Amino acid sequence: MTKEELKKRTKVFAVSVFKFLMEIEKSKAVDVVSFQLFKSSSSVAANYRAVCRGKSSADFLNKLKVVDEEADESLFWLEFIKDLEIECDTNQLDKLIKEADELVSIFSAGIKTIKEKNNTK
Repeated sequence: MTKEELKKRTKVFAVSVFKFLMEIEKSKAVDVVSFQLFKSSSSVAANYRAVCRGKSSADFLNKLKVVDEEADESLFWLEFIKDLEIECDTNQLDKLIKEADELVSIFSAGIKTIKEKNNTK
């Protein structure tokens, strides 16, 4: 997958999460969870754009770690919504969980590859 394809994929993920959240059950408690998920999912897309502009290997790696953490946090909040059985489109929720899990795998593998290439921890 190219950088541009991954930029598009992370943006589509953020937009899909936003649209999902527009339709989810509303309450004070759910609003808190929704806001956390909105922040982390949009951060995946925004920070991946920053990764693509990394100034050095170390800068690229550090920014990629942030993206990986935000993708994993998004996965957590999506799973949390599922575990709490919050009223929502469960098919869409399952698709978002799958996508978040795949993004975590992609970014984690990228970090591992860069570390091995640079002999760093």
